[in-house]
Amino acid sequence: MDSVQKHFTELLGAQGIKLSEQQLGQFEDYYRELVDWNERMNLTGITERDQVYMKHFYDSLSVSFFIPMKDVGTVADIGSGAGFPSIPLRIAFPHLRVTIIDSLNKRIQFLNHLVSVLGLSEVQCVHSRAEDAARQKEHRDHYDLVTARAVARLAVLNEFCLPFTAVGEDSLL
Repeated sequence: MDSVQKHFTELLGAQGIKLSEQQLGQFEDYYRELVDWNERMNLTGITERDQVYMKHFYDSLSVSFFIPMKDVGTVADIGSGAGFPSIPLRIAFPHLRVTIIDSLNKRIQFLNHLVSVLGLSEVQCVHSRAEDAARQKEHRDHYDLVTARAVARLAVLNEFCLPFTAVGEDSLL
């Protein structure tokens, strides 16, 4: 473990999150794939390793500082882009069943490749606009947690995400 991963794991440890060697390896493989694919398509403006770990991976996991992830079974990530926050959440919390919805097929191709390289199961990547996917029975009112990052203004984002959220007092958005 180098200094970047050491700092990352220390910060997560302070939040009660402990990663295995396999999970740390998955984060490192994620970083490598992100930088490699970013040379061919614009996935992120942040490619420095320490910044990817902090501004993408750690930031993605920050939702778990406020929501008990043990109570979450299904996650929909709307407009996931390069997989943030859903892929880091799936790595750190392997029990999650994740559906990623993105309107650009080239990002879905990257995410399908990434899921395969990382050996993640229970991750479905859907090429669709959020408003179209929300009309489909298999996605509407289905997810315990719905995430989005840098997709739209809050009022618009609510309209995108609410249809995916499971009905009931225990659902999380």
